[in-house]
Amino acid sequence: MEITNHRLDGGLSVPLREAWHRAMDESPEYANPFLAPEFATGVGRFRKGAQVAVLREGGEPVGFLPYERNILGAGRAIGLGLSDCQALVHRPGITWDAQEVLRACGLSIFEFDHLVEEQKPFGRFVTGTFASPVVDLKPGDSGYPEWLRSAYPGQAKTTLKKERRLARDVGEVRFVFDERDPRMLRTLMRWKSAQYRRTGRMDRFARPWIVDLVDHLFDVREEHFTGVLSVLYAGDRPVAAHFGPRSRSVLAAWFTAYDPEFHRYSPGLMMHLRTAEAAGRNGVSVLDLGRGDKEYKDWLKTRELRVAEGFAYRPHPVAAAHRLWRRPVRGLRNTVLAHPGLRDPADRLLKTVGNLRASDGPRSGAGPRAN
Repeated sequence: MEITNHRLDGGLSVPLREAWHRAMDESPEYANPFLAPEFATGVGRFRKGAQVAVLREGGEPVGFLPYERNILGAGRAIGLGLSDCQALVHRPGITWDAQEVLRACGLSIFEFDHLVEEQKPFGRFVTGTFASPVVDLKPGDSGYPEWLRSAYPGQAKTTLKKERRLARDVGEVRFVFDERDPRMLRTLMRWKSAQYRRTGRMDRFARPWIVDLVDHLFDVREEHFTGVLSVLYAGDRPVAAHFGPRSRSVLAAWFTAYDPEFHRYSPGLMMHLRTAEAAGRNGVSVLDLGRGDKEYKDWLKTRELRVAEGFAYRPHPVAAAHRLWRRPVRGLRNTVLAHPGLRDPADRLLKTVGNLRASDGPRSGAGPRAN
C-alpha cells in the first residue's frame, strides 16, 4: 500500500476527484456529502494544514482520508466541529492499517467525533458511539409524509394547523427547496447567530472562516456535492431557512434557524417537514439529521445510524498530551448530554448566559459580515 499526502488549499486534480467520487458511489456508507472532496477542498481554502492522504494499490488511488494537521503533528478530521460525517473513504475490499496511515501522514494522533461505524481499523481507538438519526425517503414518492402522519397523527395535525394559522395571519405559505438568493443565506446566518447567543452557545458565524466556507459551499453545484439553501416564506416574508450540503442521494441537515417573531407557529418543525418532502421529490433518499438528542429528531427519524468519537494515535508525547487535554472535556460534555437531569439545568444556565449577553447588546463581530 502506497500512501501520499496532498495539500487541499489548491484543490485536487480531476483524476483524484473522480477516483474519490467512485469510492463514494461504490459504498453506500460513504455517500454523505461531508465525505465528498468538494467539502474537504472547501475547508482547505480557509484552514491551514488541511490535507488528504491518498491510498494507492498498483498506482491506482483507492482511498482518501482528509484531515487537518497542526505544526506539532496533531491531526483531526477535516472540519472537526462542523462535519457530521467522517471516514477514510475507500473502495470496497481495500484493507488498511490506522497506524500505518498516521505514520505516512506524519501524525501522532487523529481526533474524530462523527466517524462512520464501518471504519473497523479505527475500532480500538473509539471512546464512544452515538446515535445519528436519519430519515429514509423514497425519491419522487410521497410515502414519508404519509408515514409520518400515520405514526404521529397528533404532532402532524398540530403542525398543519399552525401552518394554516400562519397563512391566515401573515400570508400564503410557500417553500423553496433550492433558493439561490444569497440575501436569504445572510438572513439565515443572522438568525442562527442570534440563536447561538440567545442560548449561550458559541456563535459559529462569529468566525470569519466559517462564514467564508458556507458562502463558498453555497456556490458549489456539482453532481456529488451541492450547497442547498431552503426557505419557508409566509407571503413575502422569510420565516425559516436551512442550509446544508447534498450528495447524489444524501442531504445533510446542517444550519436551521427561523425568525423568532414567528416562534409560536413552530416554523423550525415546518421547515424540517417541508425539507424532507421536497428532498424526496428532488432525488434524495436519505435526510441525515446528525448526531444529537432532540425531540424533533425522535419524531422525524425512521432509523438511526451509529457514529463514533475517539483518538487514533501512535506512541508519542504530543499524542499523550493531546488526549490528556481533550478527553476530559469530551467526557464531561457527553455525560451532560446523556442525562436529562444534567442536560436540562445546563440548557437553562446557557440560556441565562445568553439573555445576559443579549441585554448587553450585540458584540462587535458577533454576527456574519455584511455584503
